[in-house]
Amino acid sequence: STQSTWGITSSEDVAAPKECDIIVEAIIEDLAIKKSVFANLGKTIQPECIFASNTSSFPITQLGEASGRADKFIGMHFFNPVQLMQLVEIIRTTNTSDITFKKTWEFSEKIKKSPVSCGDTPGFIVNRLLVPFLAQALLLLDRGVATVPDIDQAMKYGAGMPMGPFTLADYVGLDTCLSILNGWVAAHPNEAAFVVPACLKAKVEAGHFGRKSGVGFYKWEADKQVGLA
Repeated sequence: STQSTWGITSSEDVAAPKECDIIVEAIIEDLAIKKSVFANLGKTIQPECIFASNTSSFPITQLGEASGRADKFIGMHFFNPVQLMQLVEIIRTTNTSDITFKKTWEFSEKIKKSPVSCGDTPGFIVNRLLVPFLAQALLLLDRGVATVPDIDQAMKYGAGMPMGPFTLADYVGLDTCLSILNGWVAAHPNEAAFVVPACLKAKVEAGHFGRKSGVGFYKWEADKQVGLA
């Protein structure tokens, strides 16, 4: 079925966007499911259409190969909340054609985003720097070096960050952080920056995912931090 709300048309038919010029995938972060979706789209969508993935952690090259049109495949990593955050990372693989990159860059500017270009590396630019930073903060807690509030305060007032790493991890979702790190560790076991802190694993195993579950390293009521967990 097809429905339209506020100028946005939704459909359960994979062939509905067959005449589109660009398709941006933003489904669950599951590599097998993403590959399956692109393989199906590759068979039904007009051959000149550009495929883009909003994945934050999976290799764009692998998704492009699954689509059957690697030269027209690219990464477009948006940031939440998308309607407010200007940045979009444009991830180009060795297979991505010049015209695909050019059209995607132009499309990003057309929708009022500020694009940056990056190669196909784990985490791209932002998450490659951000996630290991969060992991290092959590490792300080594992070692008993400092408390959650003190580490957050130190990075807010010493490094000028808008929020500390534990608050940020709670916002991102501790399950999301763990999923990303587990994937990176498995794919790149010799990369010292990719490590899974014990406290992160324990929180997720306890069902404490951060803000979205109401408890992480802090206690939450909706978007409001109400105390230390």
